[in-house]
Amino acid sequence: MTRTMLRFLRSTMLTVIGLGLAAGAASAKDIVWARYGDIDTLDPHRATSTLSLQVWSLIYDTLLATDKDGKPVPHIAKSWTLSADGREYTFTLQDGVVCHDGTPLNAEDVKYTVDRALDAANPSVTKASWGPITSAEVVDPLTVKLKLDTPFVALIPFLADSFSSIICDSNKNAQGFGTTTAIGSGPWKLTSWTKGDRIVLARNPSYRNFGKLAENKGAPYMDGLVIPTVPEPQARLAGLKTGAIHIAEPPLDDVPALRKSGELGIVIAENTGQNVFWEFAVHRPPFNDVRARRAVAHATDAAAAIDLVYGDLSIPEKCPISRGVFGNDQEFCAAHGQPYDPAKAKALLAELGYGPNKPLEVTLIAWTGGKRDKLAEVFQNQLAEVGIKARIEIMDIGTMNARVRQENEKPTGIGSMDMMTWSWFDPDILYALWHSPGAYRGFTSPELDAMLEKTRVLTNEAERKAAVQNVMAYLLENAIHVPLYTPGWEWVFAVRPEVKGFKVAPFVYPIFNDVKF
Repeated sequence: MTRTMLRFLRSTMLTVIGLGLAAGAASAKDIVWARYGDIDTLDPHRATSTLSLQVWSLIYDTLLATDKDGKPVPHIAKSWTLSADGREYTFTLQDGVVCHDGTPLNAEDVKYTVDRALDAANPSVTKASWGPITSAEVVDPLTVKLKLDTPFVALIPFLADSFSSIICDSNKNAQGFGTTTAIGSGPWKLTSWTKGDRIVLARNPSYRNFGKLAENKGAPYMDGLVIPTVPEPQARLAGLKTGAIHIAEPPLDDVPALRKSGELGIVIAENTGQNVFWEFAVHRPPFNDVRARRAVAHATDAAAAIDLVYGDLSIPEKCPISRGVFGNDQEFCAAHGQPYDPAKAKALLAELGYGPNKPLEVTLIAWTGGKRDKLAEVFQNQLAEVGIKARIEIMDIGTMNARVRQENEKPTGIGSMDMMTWSWFDPDILYALWHSPGAYRGFTSPELDAMLEKTRVLTNEAERKAAVQNVMAYLLENAIHVPLYTPGWEWVFAVRPEVKGFKVAPFVYPIFNDVKF
């Protein structure tokens, strides 16, 4: 055995021992769910990562929930009505819902949440997805009215997502909201968050489930939920095998053997809404020229790369929105995209003045986890075959999001492209990404803005689908958004045999309410 292997095994065992001690704070009635990364914040208005969304869904409630097919259904809002002109939604709330601090959850909390999300001085990072809301009005303690400037068909599905988590208004007087405080009404209450280490949650005994995908309509069965950050896949696997960890993403290379042995249960998330794609810094050369973007698209064989790295755990994606999301049509998108064609990529690069003796040099940015470093290397080799020399930079998703915006705002420097991911339940994600000023200050245009605005106001399903597909055709033909694969995060969960009742809802929301040992 080599010294490197010995060091790795020692590091792994120390991590597992540390987990055992951490979860020793956890009793035998606590669930330990290890993940490769940490949340960005406990504040639903300040981040966009899936790692954060998953935890918010445990602490906070939403007006609506999603069924097994990802469709919005009543939850904290037991019913709602829409005015004839499509500009007023009136929600009737469930009676008796209680925030973690014992205060009642009512229309004031919903108003506080909406006002905070739309605050002019410090709005939610997903403000665009709240749509053209002009005000939230309290009609009575259990009735709230949202007034809109124009109709907005994506509002209802948005209110089932954790970005719209109801933040109890008692948070405004609490110190450390987002870091040490997070008062919601969800099934789990915050005990502590040690950044980069673990989140500790306790069972909310007052919880009532009106619409979420759990058979249990009351409080969770288990006492607590501990969520340690364990970046190393083999350390997570070792913890799973010893029982220090109950649920975790296993090393992807080990999934076939684990399936065969039956030692651990394997749950693969479906209908994730996730989409991984190439995007480019378009405000400077070379990617301000559509030919350079198309060259990258033609040089990319996503199907071969996905098969090599992930096997059947992910599938190539042809559309800028994921399978299962309204408007996704693989044949339509393939007809408007840039198929794998190395010869065409070389010809486009030659037009731009690049060739065997003058490669196009670019930075390729990707985020950590899920073997994306290996995937980036495969794409790097594919690009090299046509004369694109890509230097890979790997970083955590929060840092990457900030870096992408920085690259879009730089007027000079070598070309920059990134392997971005977004998860969404509605084609309105395209508005969030590409309507001016853009999520990352990247590509925008008046023509695209007008097309995107249509997708938000058309209430006729066929007309809205046509508008969504017009947007997708524009993005694909101009190689602004080059789809790579879906589900986009390889969300595979290995589960200890004594754990019963664990499930994953659409859009990668783990549900622990039914879990028993």
